[in-house]
Amino acid sequence: MYRFRSSLWLAPAMLLVLAGCHTPANTAKSTATTSNTTAAAEPSEVNGMPVVHLKRAQKGDGPQFLGMTILPGRGMNTFQITGYFPGLGKFDVLHAPSLQVANTRYYGTASDAYGDDSFAFGGAFLAPYVNRILGKLSPDRKTITTDWHGKKLVLPANWHNSAHPDQDLHAMHGLILKENASNVQVKKTSDGEVVTADMPDAFHGQWLSKTDLHFRIALTADAIDAQIIAKNVGNQDEPISMAWHPYLTIPSGQHAQARLHVPGTMRAEVNNYQDVFPTGKLSPVKGTRFDFTNPEGKPLDDGYLDDNYSNLTWKNGKLAVSVMDPASNYEISEVGFSPQMKTIQVYSPPSANFVVVEEQFNFSDPFGKEWHGMNTGMVTLKPGQAVLWHVQLRMSELHPVKQ
Repeated sequence: MYRFRSSLWLAPAMLLVLAGCHTPANTAKSTATTSNTTAAAEPSEVNGMPVVHLKRAQKGDGPQFLGMTILPGRGMNTFQITGYFPGLGKFDVLHAPSLQVANTRYYGTASDAYGDDSFAFGGAFLAPYVNRILGKLSPDRKTITTDWHGKKLVLPANWHNSAHPDQDLHAMHGLILKENASNVQVKKTSDGEVVTADMPDAFHGQWLSKTDLHFRIALTADAIDAQIIAKNVGNQDEPISMAWHPYLTIPSGQHAQARLHVPGTMRAEVNNYQDVFPTGKLSPVKGTRFDFTNPEGKPLDDGYLDDNYSNLTWKNGKLAVSVMDPASNYEISEVGFSPQMKTIQVYSPPSANFVVVEEQFNFSDPFGKEWHGMNTGMVTLKPGQAVLWHVQLRMSELHPVKQ
């Protein structure tokens, strides 16, 4: 479903070995490693907009967040998060190259025509749709057409099956991947900083109605808090979904021993891990390798994940997915607060030092006939209505697993 990249340039044959049998589209370019390149060597602007750096001073020696790098010129992408953790010191919470490398080797290149490199690493925000949308391909192969309640949607055909680059083109991950934000403001708080920004008419006529987005991203010691409000300011009903796409690092780099907790008991079946097209069938995870419902997590082992979970368990109004790294005594949780979140997408190849976690409103291909009219989670906004998407990242020391 996704790509992961690096500043390392490797031969395609070696990359196939590293990535396993099912490589996502364009993986053969490179594989990503996290970089600690200093801010002084990095660009001050990306896509014509100043880079935002949120910062706070370290207090004590407990787990805490220290900084964020945010790109208003690329959809408010949270490109990197810096943390402090006992035994690790200061480290990069997200899997990404240096911003200098991203801005010179990826952003603006042919593969980035639709902003796809925004979700190749770091932490992109996705709207007004998440994951894949299939449809009829245009003769020039640049767009696909689908419909929602009899209304036509024409969307960029920006993704394809890695094994069939000339086939299977479809829409992927929304319309704001390299959209510029406006009215960007940074303010200090009692324990950190917060940035707010707007995207008026964010989708520029490519969606069914006119939509304004408002972002609020806050840094404190205890949490990264990300919120997006989508408001229909047009004159037609419209479907909306939103999500975040953070590549959460496994600090030790030891994928197999890392543990994952996902509070979902059903999994959406797909045709294969190259297309990742949903079949419309939901299967119980119990008794399968996809069962991560144990609150203490289950080892990732050598399994490939690009899977969507549903029938979610909420506790005290919170939806929590956890990535645990016993080798580092490290745990990071993505906690959702929006009741509209109906599914969780998890992506992690066996060679990766990351897990991508998306708490989202919808199933993949939400308008597809394979769902036979099922409610696929897209939120309907009537003119004047708004919806909030809200998650937090939280870090903690890992408690010993009970035997």
